[in-house]
Amino acid sequence: MAVEGGMKCVKFLVFVFNFIFWVCGVALVAIGIYTQVALDKALVVSTASAAGTPVAILVLGIIIFFISFFGCCGAWKESYCMVTTFAVLLSIIFLVEVAAAIAGYVFKDKVRSVLEDGLWDAMNKYGEDKALTEAVDELQRNFSCCGANNYTDWSSIEWFRVNNTVPRSCCRVNSTSCNVRPSPATVYENGCLQSIEAWMKKNILIVAPVALGIAFFEILGIIFACCLMKGIRSGYEVM
Repeated sequence: MAVEGGMKCVKFLVFVFNFIFWVCGVALVAIGIYTQVALDKALVVSTASAAGTPVAILVLGIIIFFISFFGCCGAWKESYCMVTTFAVLLSIIFLVEVAAAIAGYVFKDKVRSVLEDGLWDAMNKYGEDKALTEAVDELQRNFSCCGANNYTDWSSIEWFRVNNTVPRSCCRVNSTSCNVRPSPATVYENGCLQSIEAWMKKNILIVAPVALGIAFFEILGIIFACCLMKGIRSGYEVM
C-alpha cells in the first residue's frame, strides 16, 4: 500500500509538472513573438542566422507545449509507452537547450559582428532598396539611434555625400532642418548597434530566469517520469 500510495503521488507530480511545462511552452511562445516584434527591423537588416533566433525560441515553445500535453495524457492513462516517449523527448529538448546556451555564449561576439555587418550593409543601400530604407528608418526611430556605431557613420555613406544630410529618422526633434548639419544636439548620438545591445542586456534579465526555471522543471519532470515508468513496468497499481 505504501508503494501504491507513493506511485499515486508520482503520477500526480508528473501530471502537475507537465502542466508547468505547458505554461513554460506558452511563455516561450510569448517571448519569441515579443522578440520578433521588438527586433523586427533589426532582424530585417541582419542575416538569416540572426533573424532565426526569435523563430527558434517560438518553435521550441510550441514543441514543449505539445510534449507537455503528451506527457499529461501518458501520466493520466498510465501508458508506459507514452511516458517513456515523453521522458526521451524531454531529455532531448533539455540537451538541445544546454547546447544552444553554450553556443550562444561562445558565439556572442559573432552575433554582434553579424548584426554590425548587417547594419552597415543596410546603410550602404539606403535610398536604393525600399525595404531596407524603411527598416533602417524605423530602427533608428524605435531605438533612438543613428548609424551603426554613432551618427558620424553616415558621413562615409554615398547617400550622405549626395544629400549632405543624415536620414530624418535620426532627428531628435521633428523639424525640416534637424538633419542638415547633424550634431548631438539635433540628432541621436548613439549608434543602433549600441542601442540594440543595451535592449538585449536589459531583457536578458527576464529571459535568463525563465530559461533556468524551465530547465529546472525539465530535470524534475524527467526524474518523476522515470519513476512513473518504473512503477508502471513493475505492475504496480497507481490509480
